[in-house]
Amino acid sequence: MSAAPRLLALLSLLQSGRRWSGAELSSRLEVSARTVRRDVARLRELGYRIDAAHGRDGAYRLGAGTALPPLLFDDEQATAIAIALQASGALGAEIEDAAARALATLRRVMPARLAHHLHALHIATVARAGDSAAPPVHPTELLALARAIRERHSIRFTYDRFGTTAPDGGPPVAPRCAEPHHLVAAHGRWYLLAWDVERDDWRLFAVHRIALRTPYGPRFARRQLPTPTVGEFVAARFKGSDIDAWPCRGAVVLQLPAGDVIPFAGDGTVTPIDDRSCTLEAGSWSWDSLAASFGRFGADMRVVGPPELAAAFASVAERFAHSAPRRANAGLAPDAPAS
Repeated sequence: MSAAPRLLALLSLLQSGRRWSGAELSSRLEVSARTVRRDVARLRELGYRIDAAHGRDGAYRLGAGTALPPLLFDDEQATAIAIALQASGALGAEIEDAAARALATLRRVMPARLAHHLHALHIATVARAGDSAAPPVHPTELLALARAIRERHSIRFTYDRFGTTAPDGGPPVAPRCAEPHHLVAAHGRWYLLAWDVERDDWRLFAVHRIALRTPYGPRFARRQLPTPTVGEFVAARFKGSDIDAWPCRGAVVLQLPAGDVIPFAGDGTVTPIDDRSCTLEAGSWSWDSLAASFGRFGADMRVVGPPELAAAFASVAERFAHSAPRRANAGLAPDAPAS
């Protein structure tokens, strides 16, 4: 093996993250220990920090340097990076320009066998239906929170819940104190999962509403999440529950074909009854909201259960009736003059 391919092979081995003895590298590269030492010195000249342990065989491990040196990616890694860079617009962070430049750099040096496929791959990112747009978060804000999470520093910040620092001309928003646990990207927004010290409970904070106060606060002992994973906790909070399940679930029989209901059922379960009707089981954060959600289909229906859902239908129907114009209640045409 000539010098250049051998250097790339050595770099590939070191990038695996493990510690390699001089004897192992000599065997894998089929060269002498002296050649290994010389190649390690060449990589160091290129900017790679390679830590060495002294001993009979010596040991080498790739470390973090002061600057980013050239990197070596296999086909799967290069493909994953290219896809992630194209999908960066869905993250809600101000990195689109940097991601486009990085993707262009990667494509210029990508092997033809990969470039041929990835040039045909164009990813368009759109917001999920019903998601409101949030201001993008600058990477420096994410890095500041990430540092606090990594070093377990509590943070003090003002939190703009209402989109203004002083709603209705009231007093300024009081600072909050929290123990940051995790950064979460969901539905095109960034959230901070943290333990709210004053409220003695877990909270999700929208990062674009956080104004950090520096320096960081005292260190804290990491707490145990009430759910096995961060994803389960976030999914549960989005459902208004302590577990990843809707707190209110019920079922109705809709006088609609299953095929007409399935595209709009969300995470509900549709079961066909016949060609003209089906059962829809779904959940929501309250019984009234669940009853109202069934009403969006604009079809006759019958409540299967539970009794709380039937009571909610009665409550929602009464509320809607009171909200209707008086002339509609009187059976008048929309353009008829009121008496």
